[in-house]
Amino acid sequence: MKSRIKPARHPKNRYLIGIDEVGRGPIAGPVAVGAFVFLNERAPKLFHGVKESKQLSEKQREEWFAKILDAQKAGQVDFRVTFKSEKIIDRLGLTSAIKSALETSLNGLSLEPSACRVLLDGGLKAPAKYADQCTIIKGDEKEKVIALASICAKVLRDRKMNALAKKHPQYGFEKHKGYGTRAHYLAVNKFGMLPIHRRSFLKKQQKHQP
Repeated sequence: MKSRIKPARHPKNRYLIGIDEVGRGPIAGPVAVGAFVFLNERAPKLFHGVKESKQLSEKQREEWFAKILDAQKAGQVDFRVTFKSEKIIDRLGLTSAIKSALETSLNGLSLEPSACRVLLDGGLKAPAKYADQCTIIKGDEKEKVIALASICAKVLRDRKMNALAKKHPQYGFEKHKGYGTRAHYLAVNKFGMLPIHRRSFLKKQQKHQP
């Protein structure tokens, strides 16, 4: 499948930031919000051919993430990924959890809001202090900087789920990453819920259990 991602638009003398979240739909594990920034006009050229995370295999995402880390060390880019646990999701609700994680990730970049242009994947919104912001439907497929934010968030969330798979091998987290697959529901029915399961999600999706 050919990538539809356009060359990133980098505003002169401003920082271009991409925002995306992963883990909205799983019944277990955290939600993650990534903020990725190009620190200069040359940085986008380092990621020619990148695709949004859903179009990449786990191995490919890890390879792109290694390139991101190299570019970060070279001072070309920066990123932050913030997690909100299943407990926070159950207590505050998913929308509030994502909003909080988004703000924390942006703040973690330590950039003056007035010097930033923020591009967000559809449905997301930055705090009002970021006056120059734009929400883009399927932004991770259209804007390179959002695609890279999605890769950072996806890689780090998947690593968390893979670590949980080693602690709880009977649930198969390394395969479904916490999403509500048939195998996952069968494991919940057989072994019960873990602390990392989202109670609110399981109640809503009870009718989908096998």
